[in-house]
Amino acid sequence: MDQITDPRWFLVAGGTLVLMALASSVLRRLPLTASLLYLGVGAAVGPAWLGLVQLSPTEDEGLLELLTELAVIVSLFTAGLKLRDPLVSGRWRLPVRLAVVSMTVTVLLIALTGVAWLGLPLGAAVLLGGILAPTDPVLASDVQVVGPTDSEDLRFGLTGEAALNDGSAFPFVMLGLGLLGLHELGDGGLRWIAVDVVYGVLGGLAIGGGCGFLIGRLVLYLRRTHREALGLDEFLGLGLIALSYGAALAAGTYGFLSVFAAGLAVRWIELQATGREPVDPQAVESAHRGGEDPMDVATDPERAPAYLASVLLEFNEKLERLGEIALVVLIGAMLATVELSWQAIGFAVLLFAVIRPLSVIVGLAGSGLPRLQVGFVAWFGIRGIGSLFYLTFALAHADLPTPIGAELASFVLTTVALSIVVHGVSVTPLMDRYEGWRRRASRRAAAEGSPATPD
Repeated sequence: MDQITDPRWFLVAGGTLVLMALASSVLRRLPLTASLLYLGVGAAVGPAWLGLVQLSPTEDEGLLELLTELAVIVSLFTAGLKLRDPLVSGRWRLPVRLAVVSMTVTVLLIALTGVAWLGLPLGAAVLLGGILAPTDPVLASDVQVVGPTDSEDLRFGLTGEAALNDGSAFPFVMLGLGLLGLHELGDGGLRWIAVDVVYGVLGGLAIGGGCGFLIGRLVLYLRRTHREALGLDEFLGLGLIALSYGAALAAGTYGFLSVFAAGLAVRWIELQATGREPVDPQAVESAHRGGEDPMDVATDPERAPAYLASVLLEFNEKLERLGEIALVVLIGAMLATVELSWQAIGFAVLLFAVIRPLSVIVGLAGSGLPRLQVGFVAWFGIRGIGSLFYLTFALAHADLPTPIGAELASFVLTTVALSIVVHGVSVTPLMDRYEGWRRRASRRAAAEGSPATPD
Protein backbone atom coordinates (compact mmCIF):
# COMPACT_ATOMS: atom_id res chain seq x y z
CA MET A 1 0.00 0.00 0.00
CA ASP A 2 2.87 2.38 0.75
CA GLN A 3 4.17 1.86 -2.79
CA ILE A 4 0.78 2.73 -4.30
CA THR A 5 0.42 5.93 -2.26
CA ASP A 6 4.00 7.05 -2.89
CA PRO A 7 3.67 10.57 -4.35
CA ARG A 8 6.39 9.73 -6.86
CA TRP A 9 3.90 7.39 -8.55
CA PHE A 10 1.53 10.25 -9.27
CA LEU A 11 4.34 12.56 -10.34
CA VAL A 12 5.76 10.03 -12.79
CA ALA A 13 2.36 8.94 -14.13
CA GLY A 14 1.05 12.48 -14.46
CA GLY A 15 4.25 13.79 -16.00
CA THR A 16 4.38 10.96 -18.52
CA LEU A 17 0.76 11.38 -19.64
CA VAL A 18 1.00 15.17 -19.92
CA LEU A 19 4.29 14.91 -21.80
CA MET A 20 2.84 12.43 -24.28
CA ALA A 21 -0.23 14.60 -24.84
CA LEU A 22 1.92 17.67 -25.49
CA ALA A 23 4.53 15.90 -27.61
CA SER A 24 2.31 13.57 -29.67
CA SER A 25 2.56 15.64 -32.85
CA VAL A 26 6.33 16.04 -32.42
CA LEU A 27 6.84 12.29 -31.98
CA ARG A 28 5.19 11.61 -35.34
CA ARG A 29 8.00 13.56 -36.99
CA LEU A 30 10.88 12.07 -35.01
CA PRO A 31 12.63 8.69 -35.52
CA LEU A 32 11.14 7.17 -32.37
CA THR A 33 7.80 5.99 -31.04
CA ALA A 34 5.87 6.61 -27.87
CA SER A 35 6.60 3.03 -26.78
CA LEU A 36 10.31 3.82 -26.73
CA LEU A 37 9.70 6.62 -24.24
CA TYR A 38 7.44 4.40 -22.11
CA LEU A 39 10.23 1.84 -22.00
CA GLY A 40 12.59 4.49 -20.66
CA VAL A 41 10.06 5.54 -18.05
CA GLY A 42 9.72 1.90 -17.02
CA ALA A 43 13.47 1.53 -16.60
CA ALA A 44 13.46 4.67 -14.43
CA VAL A 45 10.69 3.52 -12.10
CA GLY A 46 12.03 -0.04 -11.83
CA PRO A 47 14.38 -1.54 -9.23
CA ALA A 48 17.44 -0.09 -10.94
CA TRP A 49 16.51 3.50 -10.01
CA LEU A 50 13.34 4.72 -8.26
CA GLY A 51 12.12 1.28 -7.22
CA LEU A 52 8.43 2.11 -7.72
CA VAL A 53 7.78 -1.12 -9.63
CA GLN A 54 8.91 -4.38 -8.07
CA LEU A 55 7.51 -6.99 -10.44
CA SER A 56 9.22 -10.08 -11.82
CA PRO A 57 7.95 -12.26 -14.69
CA THR A 58 8.92 -15.41 -12.79
CA GLU A 59 7.42 -14.38 -9.44
CA ASP A 60 4.40 -12.27 -10.42
CA GLU A 61 3.37 -14.26 -13.46
CA GLY A 62 -0.32 -14.41 -12.48
CA LEU A 63 -0.78 -10.64 -12.31
CA LEU A 64 1.28 -10.07 -15.45
CA GLU A 65 -0.71 -12.70 -17.34
CA LEU A 66 -3.96 -10.91 -16.48
CA LEU A 67 -2.66 -7.46 -17.44
CA THR A 68 -1.21 -8.61 -20.76
CA GLU A 69 -4.31 -10.68 -21.48
CA LEU A 70 -6.57 -7.64 -21.10
CA ALA A 71 -4.32 -5.46 -23.26
CA VAL A 72 -4.14 -8.03 -26.06
CA ILE A 73 -7.87 -8.78 -26.27
CA VAL A 74 -8.71 -5.08 -26.49
CA SER A 75 -6.11 -4.65 -29.22
CA LEU A 76 -7.36 -7.67 -31.17
CA PHE A 77 -10.96 -6.46 -31.09
CA THR A 78 -9.73 -3.07 -32.30
CA ALA A 79 -7.81 -4.72 -35.14
CA GLY A 80 -10.93 -6.59 -36.21
CA LEU A 81 -12.88 -3.33 -36.38
CA LYS A 82 -10.15 -1.75 -38.53
CA LEU A 83 -9.99 -4.44 -41.22
CA ARG A 84 -12.88 -3.70 -43.53
CA ASP A 85 -12.17 -5.99 -46.49
CA PRO A 86 -14.57 -8.95 -46.87
CA LEU A 87 -13.10 -12.35 -46.05
CA VAL A 88 -13.34 -13.41 -49.70
CA SER A 89 -11.08 -10.52 -50.69
CA GLY A 90 -7.70 -11.45 -52.12
CA ARG A 91 -6.05 -9.02 -49.71
CA TRP A 92 -6.49 -11.57 -46.90
CA ARG A 93 -4.03 -13.94 -48.56
CA LEU A 94 -1.07 -11.90 -47.30
CA PRO A 95 -1.92 -11.88 -43.57
CA VAL A 96 -3.09 -15.53 -43.65
CA ARG A 97 0.16 -16.70 -45.27
CA LEU A 98 2.17 -14.70 -42.75
CA ALA A 99 0.16 -15.97 -39.78
CA VAL A 100 0.28 -19.61 -40.86
CA VAL A 101 3.31 -20.35 -43.03
CA SER A 102 5.72 -17.65 -41.86
CA MET A 103 4.88 -18.16 -38.21
CA THR A 104 5.36 -21.93 -38.49
CA VAL A 105 8.75 -21.40 -40.09
CA THR A 106 9.62 -18.89 -37.37
CA VAL A 107 8.81 -21.41 -34.63
CA LEU A 108 10.89 -24.06 -36.40
CA LEU A 109 13.91 -21.79 -36.82
CA ILE A 110 13.73 -20.51 -33.23
CA ALA A 111 13.46 -24.09 -31.97
CA LEU A 112 16.50 -25.14 -34.00
CA THR A 113 18.42 -22.13 -32.67
CA GLY A 114 17.32 -22.89 -29.13
CA VAL A 115 18.59 -26.46 -29.27
CA ALA A 116 21.74 -25.96 -31.35
CA TRP A 117 23.00 -22.66 -29.94
CA LEU A 118 21.18 -21.78 -26.72
CA GLY A 119 21.37 -25.30 -25.31
CA LEU A 120 17.67 -25.52 -24.46
CA PRO A 121 15.76 -28.81 -24.25
CA LEU A 122 13.59 -29.40 -27.33
CA GLY A 123 10.36 -28.63 -25.49
CA ALA A 124 11.71 -25.37 -24.09
CA ALA A 125 13.06 -24.39 -27.52
CA VAL A 126 9.65 -25.01 -29.17
CA LEU A 127 7.99 -23.10 -26.33
CA LEU A 128 10.34 -20.17 -26.91
CA GLY A 129 9.40 -20.29 -30.59
CA GLY A 130 5.69 -20.21 -29.77
CA ILE A 131 6.20 -17.30 -27.38
CA LEU A 132 8.24 -15.15 -29.77
CA ALA A 133 6.76 -16.14 -33.14
CA PRO A 134 3.69 -13.86 -33.03
CA THR A 135 4.04 -10.23 -34.02
CA ASP A 136 2.38 -7.69 -31.79
CA PRO A 137 -0.99 -5.96 -32.35
CA VAL A 138 -0.43 -3.52 -29.47
CA LEU A 139 2.95 -1.98 -30.32
CA ALA A 140 2.68 -2.10 -34.13
CA SER A 141 0.20 0.75 -34.51
CA ASP A 142 2.67 2.84 -36.52
CA VAL A 143 2.76 0.23 -39.30
CA GLN A 144 -0.89 -0.82 -39.14
CA VAL A 145 -3.89 0.46 -41.06
CA VAL A 146 -4.84 3.97 -40.03
CA GLY A 147 -8.56 3.19 -40.15
CA PRO A 148 -11.15 1.00 -41.88
CA THR A 149 -10.85 2.89 -45.17
CA ASP A 150 -7.05 2.50 -45.35
CA SER A 151 -6.48 0.46 -48.53
CA GLU A 152 -2.67 0.14 -48.34
CA ASP A 153 -1.64 -3.51 -48.78
CA LEU A 154 1.46 -3.43 -46.55
CA ARG A 155 -0.41 -1.96 -43.59
CA PHE A 156 -3.34 -4.32 -44.09
CA GLY A 157 -1.02 -7.33 -44.20
CA LEU A 158 0.90 -6.38 -41.05
CA THR A 159 -2.32 -5.59 -39.15
CA GLY A 160 -3.98 -8.84 -40.16
CA GLU A 161 -0.84 -10.85 -39.41
CA ALA A 162 -0.49 -9.44 -35.90
CA ALA A 163 -4.16 -10.10 -35.15
CA LEU A 164 -4.20 -13.65 -36.51
CA ASN A 165 -0.91 -14.95 -35.21
CA ASP A 166 -1.50 -13.75 -31.66
CA GLY A 167 -4.11 -16.50 -31.50
CA SER A 168 -2.60 -19.05 -33.84
CA ALA A 169 0.61 -19.11 -31.76
CA PHE A 170 -1.24 -20.92 -28.98
CA PRO A 171 -0.92 -24.41 -30.54
CA PHE A 172 2.88 -24.04 -30.64
CA VAL A 173 2.97 -22.92 -27.02
CA MET A 174 0.94 -26.00 -26.09
CA LEU A 175 3.24 -28.19 -28.21
CA GLY A 176 6.27 -26.88 -26.35
CA LEU A 177 4.61 -27.55 -23.00
CA GLY A 178 3.65 -31.01 -24.22
CA LEU A 179 7.21 -31.85 -25.20
CA LEU A 180 8.23 -30.80 -21.69
CA GLY A 181 5.67 -33.26 -20.29
CA LEU A 182 3.39 -30.47 -19.04
CA HIS A 183 0.50 -30.87 -21.52
CA GLU A 184 -1.23 -33.89 -23.07
CA LEU A 185 -0.37 -34.30 -26.76
CA GLY A 186 -1.91 -37.73 -27.37
CA ASP A 187 -0.50 -40.69 -29.27
CA GLY A 188 1.64 -39.42 -32.11
CA GLY A 189 0.46 -35.89 -31.35
CA LEU A 190 -3.09 -36.66 -32.56
CA ARG A 191 -4.77 -34.92 -29.64
CA TRP A 192 -2.62 -31.85 -30.18
CA ILE A 193 -3.60 -31.70 -33.86
CA ALA A 194 -7.30 -32.35 -33.27
CA VAL A 195 -7.85 -30.26 -30.15
CA ASP A 196 -5.09 -27.66 -29.93
CA VAL A 197 -4.83 -26.91 -33.63
CA VAL A 198 -8.07 -27.66 -35.47
CA TYR A 199 -10.71 -27.30 -32.77
CA GLY A 200 -8.98 -24.49 -30.89
CA VAL A 201 -8.43 -22.31 -33.95
CA LEU A 202 -11.65 -22.94 -35.90
CA GLY A 203 -13.79 -23.01 -32.76
CA GLY A 204 -12.41 -19.68 -31.55
CA LEU A 205 -13.05 -17.99 -34.88
CA ALA A 206 -16.58 -19.42 -35.12
CA ILE A 207 -17.56 -18.45 -31.56
CA GLY A 208 -16.25 -14.90 -31.88
CA GLY A 209 -17.78 -14.37 -35.31
CA GLY A 210 -21.12 -15.67 -34.04
CA CYS A 211 -21.10 -13.46 -30.95
CA GLY A 212 -20.19 -10.36 -32.94
CA PHE A 213 -22.79 -11.03 -35.61
CA LEU A 214 -25.67 -11.87 -33.25
CA ILE A 215 -25.08 -9.05 -30.78
CA GLY A 216 -24.42 -6.53 -33.54
CA ARG A 217 -27.61 -7.51 -35.36
CA LEU A 218 -29.63 -7.42 -32.13
CA VAL A 219 -28.41 -3.93 -31.23
CA LEU A 220 -29.11 -2.60 -34.71
CA TYR A 221 -32.57 -4.16 -34.74
CA LEU A 222 -33.47 -2.54 -31.41
CA ARG A 223 -32.15 0.83 -32.53
CA ARG A 224 -33.70 0.90 -35.98
CA THR A 225 -37.07 -0.55 -34.99
CA HIS A 226 -37.66 0.57 -31.41
CA ARG A 227 -35.07 3.31 -30.79
CA GLU A 228 -33.79 1.27 -27.86
CA ALA A 229 -30.29 0.12 -26.76
CA LEU A 230 -28.99 3.67 -27.26
CA GLY A 231 -26.02 5.19 -25.50
CA LEU A 232 -23.32 3.44 -23.48
CA ASP A 233 -21.77 1.97 -26.62
CA GLU A 234 -18.53 1.71 -24.67
CA PHE A 235 -20.19 -0.81 -22.37
CA LEU A 236 -21.43 -2.66 -25.43
CA GLY A 237 -17.89 -2.96 -26.77
CA LEU A 238 -16.48 -4.17 -23.47
CA GLY A 239 -19.38 -6.59 -23.08
CA LEU A 240 -18.86 -8.04 -26.55
CA ILE A 241 -15.14 -8.50 -25.87
CA ALA A 242 -15.86 -10.25 -22.57
CA LEU A 243 -18.64 -12.44 -23.97
CA SER A 244 -16.73 -13.62 -27.03
CA TYR A 245 -13.56 -14.20 -25.00
CA GLY A 246 -15.33 -15.96 -22.16
CA ALA A 247 -17.41 -18.15 -24.47
CA ALA A 248 -14.31 -19.24 -26.36
CA LEU A 249 -12.43 -20.12 -23.18
CA ALA A 250 -15.44 -21.97 -21.76
CA ALA A 251 -15.58 -24.04 -24.95
CA GLY A 252 -11.87 -24.82 -24.77
CA THR A 253 -10.98 -22.76 -27.83
CA TYR A 254 -8.71 -19.75 -28.31
CA GLY A 255 -10.13 -16.52 -26.96
CA PHE A 256 -7.70 -14.28 -28.83
CA LEU A 257 -9.00 -15.46 -32.20
CA SER A 258 -12.56 -15.21 -30.90
CA VAL A 259 -12.22 -11.55 -29.92
CA PHE A 260 -10.62 -10.70 -33.25
CA ALA A 261 -13.44 -12.47 -35.10
CA ALA A 262 -16.02 -10.58 -33.05
CA GLY A 263 -14.53 -7.27 -34.20
CA LEU A 264 -14.48 -8.49 -37.78
CA ALA A 265 -18.14 -9.49 -37.54
CA VAL A 266 -19.21 -6.03 -36.37
CA ARG A 267 -17.24 -4.49 -39.24
CA TRP A 268 -18.74 -7.01 -41.68
CA ILE A 269 -22.25 -5.91 -40.67
CA GLU A 270 -21.27 -2.32 -41.42
CA LEU A 271 -19.68 -3.35 -44.71
CA GLN A 272 -22.82 -5.16 -45.83
CA ALA A 273 -24.96 -2.12 -45.04
CA THR A 274 -22.68 0.62 -46.34
CA GLY A 275 -21.13 -1.08 -49.35
CA ARG A 276 -17.60 -1.90 -50.39
CA GLU A 277 -16.81 1.66 -51.47
CA PRO A 278 -18.79 4.11 -49.32
CA VAL A 279 -19.70 7.36 -51.01
CA ASP A 280 -18.76 9.26 -47.86
CA PRO A 281 -15.87 7.77 -45.83
CA GLN A 282 -17.10 9.89 -42.93
CA ALA A 283 -20.03 7.48 -42.70
CA VAL A 284 -17.58 4.70 -41.84
CA GLU A 285 -14.96 6.35 -39.66
CA SER A 286 -16.69 9.29 -37.98
CA ALA A 287 -20.44 8.81 -38.28
CA HIS A 288 -20.94 10.03 -34.74
CA ARG A 289 -19.01 13.30 -35.05
CA GLY A 290 -21.28 15.25 -37.38
CA GLY A 291 -23.54 18.13 -36.47
CA GLU A 292 -26.60 15.91 -36.20
CA ASP A 293 -28.06 14.44 -33.06
CA PRO A 294 -26.05 11.25 -32.41
CA MET A 295 -29.25 9.38 -31.60
CA ASP A 296 -30.64 10.19 -35.02
CA VAL A 297 -27.52 8.80 -36.66
CA ALA A 298 -27.51 5.74 -34.37
CA THR A 299 -31.08 4.85 -35.37
CA ASP A 300 -30.89 5.73 -39.06
CA PRO A 301 -31.56 2.55 -41.11
CA GLU A 302 -28.60 3.22 -43.42
CA ARG A 303 -26.05 4.80 -41.12
CA ALA A 304 -26.64 2.89 -37.87
CA PRO A 305 -24.11 0.09 -38.64
CA ALA A 306 -21.39 2.63 -39.47
CA TYR A 307 -22.19 4.58 -36.32
CA LEU A 308 -21.91 1.47 -34.15
CA ALA A 309 -18.59 0.34 -35.65
CA SER A 310 -17.19 3.87 -35.50
CA VAL A 311 -17.98 4.45 -31.81
CA LEU A 312 -16.65 1.04 -30.78
CA LEU A 313 -13.43 1.59 -32.75
CA GLU A 314 -12.73 5.01 -31.29
CA PHE A 315 -13.29 3.88 -27.70
CA ASN A 316 -11.21 0.73 -28.04
CA GLU A 317 -8.34 2.62 -29.65
CA LYS A 318 -8.15 4.75 -26.50
CA LEU A 319 -8.18 1.64 -24.29
CA GLU A 320 -5.48 0.11 -26.48
CA ARG A 321 -3.28 3.16 -25.99
CA LEU A 322 -3.67 3.06 -22.21
CA GLY A 323 -2.81 -0.63 -22.19
CA GLU A 324 0.30 0.06 -24.24
CA ILE A 325 1.49 2.69 -21.78
CA ALA A 326 1.00 0.48 -18.73
CA LEU A 327 2.53 -2.69 -20.16
CA VAL A 328 5.57 -1.11 -21.82
CA VAL A 329 6.36 0.72 -18.58
CA LEU A 330 6.22 -2.63 -16.79
CA ILE A 331 8.50 -4.22 -19.40
CA GLY A 332 11.03 -1.46 -18.90
CA ALA A 333 10.89 -1.93 -15.13
CA MET A 334 11.23 -5.73 -15.33
CA LEU A 335 14.41 -5.57 -17.40
CA ALA A 336 16.30 -5.15 -14.13
CA THR A 337 14.87 -8.44 -12.80
CA VAL A 338 16.24 -10.74 -15.52
CA GLU A 339 19.72 -11.54 -16.75
CA LEU A 340 20.51 -9.41 -19.81
CA SER A 341 23.20 -11.56 -21.39
CA TRP A 342 25.06 -11.11 -24.65
CA GLN A 343 23.61 -14.44 -25.72
CA ALA A 344 20.07 -13.08 -25.30
CA ILE A 345 20.97 -9.94 -27.24
CA GLY A 346 22.57 -12.00 -30.00
CA PHE A 347 19.49 -14.20 -30.20
CA ALA A 348 17.24 -11.13 -30.59
CA VAL A 349 19.44 -9.78 -33.38
CA LEU A 350 19.32 -13.18 -35.10
CA LEU A 351 15.53 -13.17 -34.86
CA PHE A 352 15.19 -9.70 -36.38
CA ALA A 353 17.89 -9.95 -39.04
CA VAL A 354 17.75 -13.60 -40.14
CA ILE A 355 14.84 -15.65 -38.80
CA ARG A 356 12.07 -13.13 -39.50
CA PRO A 357 13.26 -12.32 -43.05
CA LEU A 358 13.68 -16.02 -43.94
CA SER A 359 10.23 -16.89 -42.61
CA VAL A 360 8.63 -14.05 -44.57
CA ILE A 361 10.43 -15.03 -47.77
CA VAL A 362 9.20 -18.61 -47.39
CA GLY A 363 5.68 -17.57 -46.44
CA LEU A 364 5.29 -15.13 -49.32
CA ALA A 365 7.05 -17.21 -51.99
CA GLY A 366 5.04 -17.06 -55.18
CA SER A 367 2.71 -14.39 -53.84
CA GLY A 368 3.73 -11.84 -56.46
CA LEU A 369 4.27 -9.21 -53.79
CA PRO A 370 6.88 -6.63 -54.88
CA ARG A 371 10.32 -7.08 -53.33
CA LEU A 372 10.07 -3.70 -51.63
CA GLN A 373 6.96 -4.71 -49.72
CA VAL A 374 8.42 -8.11 -48.85
CA GLY A 375 11.41 -6.30 -47.36
CA PHE A 376 9.25 -4.04 -45.22
CA VAL A 377 7.13 -6.97 -44.03
CA ALA A 378 10.32 -8.84 -43.15
CA TRP A 379 11.64 -5.99 -41.05
CA PHE A 380 8.50 -4.96 -39.19
CA GLY A 381 7.94 -8.20 -37.30
CA ILE A 382 7.49 -6.31 -34.03
CA ARG A 383 7.48 -8.36 -30.82
CA GLY A 384 5.71 -7.08 -27.72
CA ILE A 385 2.81 -7.57 -25.33
CA GLY A 386 1.60 -10.80 -26.93
CA SER A 387 4.94 -12.48 -26.28
CA LEU A 388 4.89 -11.33 -22.66
CA PHE A 389 1.44 -12.87 -22.30
CA TYR A 390 2.54 -16.24 -23.63
CA LEU A 391 5.58 -16.20 -21.36
CA THR A 392 3.53 -15.49 -18.24
CA PHE A 393 0.84 -17.97 -19.35
CA ALA A 394 3.44 -20.72 -19.54
CA LEU A 395 4.92 -19.72 -16.18
CA ALA A 396 1.52 -19.49 -14.48
CA HIS A 397 -0.12 -22.63 -15.87
CA ALA A 398 2.78 -25.06 -16.16
CA ASP A 399 5.26 -26.21 -13.59
CA LEU A 400 8.29 -25.11 -15.55
CA PRO A 401 11.65 -25.85 -13.94
CA THR A 402 12.98 -22.64 -12.42
CA PRO A 403 16.16 -22.45 -14.56
CA ILE A 404 14.14 -22.86 -17.78
CA GLY A 405 11.58 -20.27 -16.69
CA ALA A 406 14.29 -17.74 -15.82
CA GLU A 407 16.09 -18.35 -19.10
CA LEU A 408 12.94 -17.97 -21.17
CA ALA A 409 12.11 -14.74 -19.31
CA SER A 410 15.55 -13.36 -20.13
CA PHE A 411 15.25 -14.15 -23.85
CA VAL A 412 11.69 -12.83 -24.12
CA LEU A 413 12.13 -9.56 -22.24
CA THR A 414 15.43 -8.84 -24.02
CA THR A 415 13.84 -9.48 -27.41
CA VAL A 416 10.76 -7.39 -26.70
CA ALA A 417 12.81 -4.48 -25.33
CA LEU A 418 15.18 -4.51 -28.30
CA SER A 419 12.22 -4.72 -30.68
CA ILE A 420 10.72 -1.62 -29.11
CA VAL A 421 14.05 0.17 -29.55
CA VAL A 422 15.15 -0.89 -33.04
CA HIS A 423 11.70 -0.89 -34.61
CA GLY A 424 10.75 2.29 -32.80
CA VAL A 425 13.79 4.13 -34.11
CA SER A 426 13.37 2.85 -37.66
CA VAL A 427 9.60 3.01 -38.17
CA THR A 428 9.23 6.75 -38.93
CA PRO A 429 12.08 7.15 -41.45
CA LEU A 430 11.36 3.82 -43.16
CA MET A 431 7.62 4.39 -43.46
CA ASP A 432 8.29 7.92 -44.77
CA ARG A 433 10.55 6.43 -47.43
CA TYR A 434 8.00 3.76 -48.23
CA GLU A 435 5.26 6.34 -48.71
CA GLY A 436 7.60 8.31 -50.97
CA TRP A 437 8.26 5.20 -53.08
CA ARG A 438 4.53 4.56 -53.30
CA ARG A 439 3.85 8.08 -54.52
CA ARG A 440 6.57 7.83 -57.17
CA ALA A 441 5.27 4.42 -58.26
CA SER A 442 1.77 5.84 -58.54
CA ARG A 443 2.99 8.71 -60.70
CA ARG A 444 4.90 6.29 -62.95
CA ALA A 445 1.88 4.03 -63.20
CA ALA A 446 -0.36 6.96 -64.09
CA ALA A 447 2.06 8.03 -66.81
CA GLU A 448 2.41 4.48 -68.20
CA GLY A 449 -1.16 3.37 -67.64
CA SER A 450 -0.08 0.34 -65.53
CA PRO A 451 -0.89 -0.79 -61.93
CA ALA A 452 0.93 1.17 -59.22
CA THR A 453 3.22 -1.25 -57.41
CA PRO A 454 6.62 -0.33 -55.96
CA ASP A 455 9.56 -2.33 -57.27
